[in-house]
Amino acid sequence: MQNFVLHNPTTIIFGTDTVHQIGRETAPFGKKVLLVYGQGSIKNNNIHAQVTSALQQAGLDVVEHGGVRSNPLLSHVQAGIAKARLNRVEAIVAVGGGSVIDSAKAIAAGIPVDHNVWQFFRGKKSIRSALPLTCVLTLAASGSEMNGGMVITNELTRQKFGTGNRLLNPKVSILDPSLTFTVPADYTAYGAVDAIAHILEFYFTTRDRSTPVQDRFMEGLVINIMESCDKVLGNPYDYQGRADLMWAATLALNGWTAAGLGMVGFPMHMIEHSLSALYNIAHGAGLSIVIPSWMRYQARLNPEKFMQFAHRVFGLSGDSENCAMEGIAYLQRWFTSVKSPVSLAAAGIQAEDIPLIAENALPLAKLWRLKDYTKEIIMEILSGCR
Repeated sequence: MQNFVLHNPTTIIFGTDTVHQIGRETAPFGKKVLLVYGQGSIKNNNIHAQVTSALQQAGLDVVEHGGVRSNPLLSHVQAGIAKARLNRVEAIVAVGGGSVIDSAKAIAAGIPVDHNVWQFFRGKKSIRSALPLTCVLTLAASGSEMNGGMVITNELTRQKFGTGNRLLNPKVSILDPSLTFTVPADYTAYGAVDAIAHILEFYFTTRDRSTPVQDRFMEGLVINIMESCDKVLGNPYDYQGRADLMWAATLALNGWTAAGLGMVGFPMHMIEHSLSALYNIAHGAGLSIVIPSWMRYQARLNPEKFMQFAHRVFGLSGDSENCAMEGIAYLQRWFTSVKSPVSLAAAGIQAEDIPLIAENALPLAKLWRLKDYTKEIIMEILSGCR
């Protein structure tokens, strides 16, 4: 285990009937807030009414900025920054999943600066301040409710980049599992895949060979995510299943899974970002396409950790590369069972586009210092996704 410092400043309020607390939890940060949300589903399921009522009862003035889409756009972030400045907002409230929270973070970071917020994502500028952010989570997936990361798509350059800073951690996040009852089956599954991907990135990219505590922790999370996802796909109103899935997804990317692992990377996310930037497919769907092929590529280079994963997560036995590959096949079959695509063709992406996708991924590979991922290697991994 490597040296580490673990500090997470986000307060989590978890459980039923907690949405009303968003007003009093936000009030200390300002009197005028920008309410950021998605395409309107929160109005149909009454979450919007609950949140605005709580904010108004706490004496807050609310400026609304809806319309965040899956794979959130830079242009929408820039519009939010302009609206926030015009109305002199003092805090941001995000109501939604990772796309909404990431957009809110980018707005919070962009308000204090006089340059294009995209400069943060290109690594050209550092985040030195941000407006305070509070959240009401409505989708178990990204962990953005308890971390400082954010991902935005620049629709002009067709690039999907991610960056982060501790200043972007939400001050408070409300996690009421009952708010996810109406999440459709496909996005429930995509959220579970995203959470699993976060865990696997850490689990397989650490170079430390002695991480027993973290390994067991991550393996348990993967098992629980699959089990709880299966449970809620069978019954969307299973509160315990929704609660388990929501908390496990938060734990997957809040700093705890990566503690003590040393240098880790996000190669699967790097490749997937090109898929969703170029084709606007759901992030989790793109990940379920990339993950099995990336795992097979890496297992051929270093099968030991993949055998451990197969043994502990799927109960397989054996000490050969075949066992590692069998474990990967089990995971791929689970993706298929929850109806998340496992091939480029299933997402309507042509094999002849592979060079374009790989070329698009290279700038992010460079930015994230994934120097081993040349265009040829990315193409090889993508070729295994057909």
